[in-house]
Amino acid sequence: MPIKARFVHVNIVARDFKRLSSFYVKVFGCIPVPPKRDLKGKWLDRATGIDMAHIEGVHLRLPGTGATLEIFQYGSREEGRKSINREGFAHIAFRVDDPLYALEEVIKEGGCRVGNPVTVNVPDAGSVLFVYARDPEGNIIELQRWDTSDDAYRCT
Repeated sequence: MPIKARFVHVNIVARDFKRLSSFYVKVFGCIPVPPKRDLKGKWLDRATGIDMAHIEGVHLRLPGTGATLEIFQYGSREEGRKSINREGFAHIAFRVDDPLYALEEVIKEGGCRVGNPVTVNVPDAGSVLFVYARDPEGNIIELQRWDTSDDAYRCT
């Protein structure tokens, strides 16, 4: 039986949390949730397994949700997949009205395109137009628009 759970946040470890959080505010309308974080102490060393850990960062309310995007910057980073302070994540997806316009905004604010826009029919779900992009630090963003109307399933 699954535990009772509620989604809370996604974390990105950034090289420059101020620049990266500004990108997500400008492009996607994320809203900063005070307070800014400036964390250090023995408790943080114990929690992260990193001696002299220091985290600065911010939480941004994701549009259309109560969840946040947590953007943290560590004073130092360790190499390796298992390090809690390694940079990045797989990707974050945003549902938008116009993925191609959203892609232009991403590029205008310092991001770039990854691959090409595609439209795919997903059985029992509708069709989705999506494109991948990168934020200014190289993290992958999926920009998507779903069409769930009956017309999405008609053969032409």
